Amino acid sequence: MMMERPVAAAALSSPSEHRGATGPLGVAGKALRMRETGLILIILALFIAMSFASPYFLTWTNMRAMAMAFAVEGIVVVGMTILLISGGIDLSVGSVTALAMVIAGLLFLNGMDPWLASAIAIAACTATGAIMGFFVTRVGLHHFIVSLAVMVIARGLCLLGTGGRPLGLYELPESFKFIGQGSIGPIPVVLVVFVVVVVAFDFMLRRTTMFRKVFYTGSNPKAAAYSGIQTKQVIFATTTLCSALCGIAGIIYMARFGSAQPTFGIGMELNVIAAAVIGGASLSGGTGTIFGAILGTILLSVVSSSLALLDVSVYWQDIIRGSILLSAVTIDHYLNKRRG
Repeated sequence: MMMERPVAAAALSSPSEHRGATGPLGVAGKALRMRETGLILIILALFIAMSFASPYFLTWTNMRAMAMAFAVEGIVVVGMTILLISGGIDLSVGSVTALAMVIAGLLFLNGMDPWLASAIAIAACTATGAIMGFFVTRVGLHHFIVSLAVMVIARGLCLLGTGGRPLGLYELPESFKFIGQGSIGPIPVVLVVFVVVVVAFDFMLRRTTMFRKVFYTGSNPKAAAYSGIQTKQVIFATTTLCSALCGIAGIIYMARFGSAQPTFGIGMELNVIAAAVIGGASLSGGTGTIFGAILGTILLSVVSSSLALLDVSVYWQDIIRGSILLSAVTIDHYLNKRRG
């Protein structure tokens, strides 16, 4: 057992030292870069094809709608990607996002300032993630089971608090709705918030020691623990972070729609997990990038917009999205077998 410490310590060297490596880290890095390049080419090909297939695809209205759609969901994708890299998964993201809307909406309707109500809602979502982290790290339950239970509980709380009916928040002040509906010049504020979140977490995931521990925890938790990393704390933190970002997304959605919908986000977990996996995050943990996950989000958004513009039945759209998810997971499984 003592012989494992030097090996684990060596694994904690800077990622820059492995860029030219031929070992597992080098192979994983090359595979991720190839996947990101491939995604960019696929997205460009779809843009070119749809520009001929529909005269409405490249219009400013459609581009703005797509950007608004993937930007807020992309904030949740960031949290899910970091959690997947650490070796976890969260099926409750859609329900927790809706819970943030409902909590903030109910508090506002009862006379509370919307900014304070939103802060409390985000704190409640963060606490929800902390509770999940407790059951995973202290009780020893699997992320899948814990998040599945929280998904049902959170959705039930949304329906209980609203009676199953959307909350019309018609008196929200313009200053608050600005974060979901406003623009800075031609650029939606939602997109600005999205870019800030993506750039910040992408930088931290690539460059900081704190987030480097996320990779080592997901890749080899035993070796990471032998090297001195508090792996349970890492998993707890990534689980909490994912729910906190869901809370932020929920508040933006509330400001955008001017309402709190208890049924919002049903099926969001599939889109978010699919985007992260398509972008290179592994369901086995240890690999992934924010940039790749966002490319996966953009790809799914382009596909959804294309299907709608081509008047494809909504039932077929579900089948196609499910097939994309199955294909992404199959490719991930195949790559993991090759790395193994």
